[in-house]
Amino acid sequence: MKQLVEYIAQSLVSEPEHVQVIERGGNNVRIELRVVRNDMGRVIGKDGRVANAIRTLLRVAAAREGKQVTLDVVEPR
Repeated sequence: MKQLVEYIAQSLVSEPEHVQVIERGGNNVRIELRVVRNDMGRVIGKDGRVANAIRTLLRVAAAREGKQVTLDVVEPR
Protein backbone atom coordinates (compact mmCIF):
# COMPACT_ATOMS: atom_id res chain seq x y z
CA MET A 1 0.00 0.00 0.00
CA LYS A 2 2.94 2.29 0.61
CA GLN A 3 3.95 1.92 -3.03
CA LEU A 4 0.42 2.77 -4.17
CA VAL A 5 0.42 6.04 -2.20
CA GLU A 6 3.92 6.90 -3.47
CA TYR A 7 2.91 6.29 -7.07
CA ILE A 8 -0.26 8.37 -6.84
CA ALA A 9 1.40 11.23 -4.95
CA GLN A 10 4.41 11.38 -7.27
CA SER A 11 2.04 11.53 -10.24
CA LEU A 12 0.21 14.51 -8.74
CA VAL A 13 2.97 16.76 -7.41
CA SER A 14 5.44 19.03 -9.17
CA GLU A 15 8.37 17.84 -7.01
CA PRO A 16 8.05 14.03 -6.90
CA GLU A 17 11.52 13.57 -5.40
CA HIS A 18 10.26 15.16 -2.16
CA VAL A 19 7.36 12.76 -1.62
CA GLN A 20 7.80 10.83 1.61
CA VAL A 21 5.51 7.99 2.68
CA ILE A 22 5.74 6.28 6.08
CA GLU A 23 3.75 3.11 6.79
CA ARG A 24 3.11 1.90 10.34
CA GLY A 25 1.09 -0.90 11.89
CA GLY A 26 -0.06 -4.45 11.30
CA ASN A 27 -3.74 -5.03 10.52
CA ASN A 28 -4.57 -1.38 11.23
CA VAL A 29 -2.14 0.35 8.91
CA ARG A 30 -1.45 4.08 9.26
CA ILE A 31 0.15 5.81 6.29
CA GLU A 32 1.63 9.30 6.55
CA LEU A 33 2.15 11.26 3.35
CA ARG A 34 4.50 14.25 3.33
CA VAL A 35 5.05 16.58 0.38
CA VAL A 36 6.55 20.05 0.08
CA ARG A 37 4.32 22.94 1.08
CA ASN A 38 3.74 24.05 -2.54
CA ASP A 39 2.28 20.62 -3.42
CA MET A 40 -0.08 20.28 -0.46
CA GLY A 41 -2.98 21.72 -2.47
CA ARG A 42 -2.43 19.23 -5.28
CA VAL A 43 -2.51 16.27 -2.89
CA ILE A 44 -5.46 17.48 -0.83
CA GLY A 45 -7.48 18.94 -3.69
CA LYS A 46 -10.50 21.20 -3.60
CA ASP A 47 -12.55 20.42 -0.48
CA GLY A 48 -10.28 17.41 0.12
CA ARG A 49 -11.57 15.50 -2.88
CA VAL A 50 -8.19 14.22 -4.08
CA ALA A 51 -7.17 13.06 -0.59
CA ASN A 52 -10.52 11.32 -0.14
CA ALA A 53 -10.15 9.60 -3.51
CA ILE A 54 -6.72 8.31 -2.46
CA ARG A 55 -8.23 7.09 0.84
CA THR A 56 -10.95 5.25 -1.08
CA LEU A 57 -8.39 3.47 -3.26
CA LEU A 58 -6.41 2.54 -0.17
CA ARG A 59 -9.47 1.11 1.57
CA VAL A 60 -10.16 -1.13 -1.43
CA ALA A 61 -6.53 -2.32 -1.56
CA ALA A 62 -6.50 -2.90 2.21
CA ALA A 63 -9.79 -4.81 2.16
CA ARG A 64 -8.31 -7.24 -0.35
CA GLU A 65 -5.54 -7.97 2.16
CA GLY A 66 -7.93 -8.11 5.13
CA LYS A 67 -6.57 -4.92 6.68
CA GLN A 68 -7.76 -1.44 7.58
CA VAL A 69 -5.87 1.65 6.49
CA THR A 70 -5.76 5.32 7.44
CA LEU A 71 -4.11 8.02 5.35
CA ASP A 72 -2.81 11.20 6.98
CA VAL A 73 -1.49 14.04 4.85
CA VAL A 74 1.05 15.65 7.19
CA GLU A 75 2.16 19.29 7.05
CA PRO A 76 5.80 19.64 6.04
CA ARG A 77 8.18 20.96 8.69
